[in-house]
Amino acid sequence: MKRWLMLPPLLTVTFINCTATSNQNGEPLHETAQTLPSYEPPPVAAESRDLSQEDIERLMNELSNWGRWGPNDQLGAANLISPTKRLEATSLVTEGITVSLEHQLLVEQADDVPLPFRRSMLNVPDSTVEPPFMGAVSDNYSVSYHGYSHSHIDSLCHIMYKGQMYNGVSQDTITEDGCSNASIANLQGGIVTRGILFDIPRLKGVPYLEPGTPIYMEDLEAWEEMAGLTVRPGDAIFIRTGRWARRAEHGPWVISELAAGLHASTMPWVKSRDVSFLGSDAAADVVPSQVEGVRLPVHTLTIVAMGVDLFDNQDLEALAETAADLNRWEFMLVAGPLAVQNGTGSPVNAIAIF
Repeated sequence: MKRWLMLPPLLTVTFINCTATSNQNGEPLHETAQTLPSYEPPPVAAESRDLSQEDIERLMNELSNWGRWGPNDQLGAANLISPTKRLEATSLVTEGITVSLEHQLLVEQADDVPLPFRRSMLNVPDSTVEPPFMGAVSDNYSVSYHGYSHSHIDSLCHIMYKGQMYNGVSQDTITEDGCSNASIANLQGGIVTRGILFDIPRLKGVPYLEPGTPIYMEDLEAWEEMAGLTVRPGDAIFIRTGRWARRAEHGPWVISELAAGLHASTMPWVKSRDVSFLGSDAAADVVPSQVEGVRLPVHTLTIVAMGVDLFDNQDLEALAETAADLNRWEFMLVAGPLAVQNGTGSPVNAIAIF
């Protein structure tokens, strides 16, 4: 379904100032510019890597946030972002360096771009007539943003499970007018929180992960240790697979059929950390999912069960380079999706501010 847009929304990410030092073994340490409250993440048992559809159904119940913030809640895990959390995030801008996380809108059809971004010019000046005292030009945008092409955020009404959306709302509430519950308009007030970049190719010493490579809980915890940080409640985490780096080197491929990403077994870890938003440079899920009969289990478990909105197709290459240069991977996230009433999501531009 195409949507007509005037401007893409702005999303801002700001990094916590960390000063790198070394311990006695020469290993890097990371110290934040401000002291965060003491926090010890709860232990979580490793889930089997050999999951079935029945396991996903079990996890839908075990990881559910339905009713946690009341029977009429439409924000989901965004409720974890308190005023104190926002104030902690806003105090982290120290360098004044900005980096966009939005991949440039793709205008040519390709294996991973079935529906390119379209723009048409309006009121083009006529060179054969005398110019007016004041002239103006404008243009019209059309973008079908869901999928693997354009940077966007999914609302909590985007995915259903057995006829229900987040918090047990029936899919019957969705009409030709859109989502009357849990639409993207609920985030019109903006998203301000701490974020963390998980650079998995850097962890593994490669420029990018090969398509189809699963990311497991052990990888997430290994990155936390390597980066010297801990995911906290209300955080937004971004998973870099190197999708855009590989595309630049080898060209586009049918990423909807073969993509590196999170294995469904990581979801208990995500829930245990009370993550508010999950982002990646593809669509979060490893594809194929490695769960027979379930296509996008990460999408289902995050959006429907946990109420976690997803940032898809973020371009994390410049972010990863800048973060490595500064030796810090923690950041503040500020997002302002389009206020589309009843909308299933929104295109979004992510800005990192150091």
